[in-house]
Amino acid sequence: MRYIIFGIFILLMGFDSFSQKENAFLRQGNRKFEKGEYKEAEKDYRKALELNKESVPGQFNLGTAVYQNNNYEEATKIYGNLAEKNNDREVKSKIYHNLGNSYLQSKEYEKSIAAYKNALMNNPKNADSKYNLEYAKMMLKKQQQQQQQNKENQDKKEDKKDEKDKQQKNQDQNQKNDQQKQPQDQKKISKDDAERMLEALKNDEKKTLQKVKKQKAKVQVIGIEKDW
Repeated sequence: MRYIIFGIFILLMGFDSFSQKENAFLRQGNRKFEKGEYKEAEKDYRKALELNKESVPGQFNLGTAVYQNNNYEEATKIYGNLAEKNNDREVKSKIYHNLGNSYLQSKEYEKSIAAYKNALMNNPKNADSKYNLEYAKMMLKKQQQQQQQNKENQDKKEDKKDEKDKQQKNQDQNQKNDQQKQPQDQKKISKDDAERMLEALKNDEKKTLQKVKKQKAKVQVIGIEKDW
């Protein structure tokens, strides 16, 4: 947290050119911000912007307040828009620095690095930006290493799945081949049974013929006596 919170800026500048009411909301917001009352400070900054939507301190400090309220997406939008409109190099350096912090919190490290570099281009003496730039580089390296590790783990997982699918496919094919062989085996068994039955019938037929022959041999002819 020290790396990320380190160097969050608010603009504490004179408000002579602003309306009294706008000035009052900005000062009131700054006092609450310094007390850590970020939600209340945010309300005051929004009220100041309702009076003057082009207010640089109002936009800048609103971005810082919503950042402290963990609304990093809105903070990046506010700082990004403000950086394009502002030409004061000192202020622009602070805008880019806070933009870098917002991206850093969202783990968009490449964008945070670019923002810190822009901060240093506008103010090379910005020590906070130098510090956070190195931290963002370190976090980007870790993120890339983690992504590579995740990719390798995913590849291994997919390879295991492919191997499992291949094994299942082979099992299914073997089962299909066994099923195709089974009717042929049944057909062969039926033919063998038929041959045995035929052979049995032939044997029975031979036995029957032999029996008939024996019976014929035993037939006696009864002689008819003549009636003379």
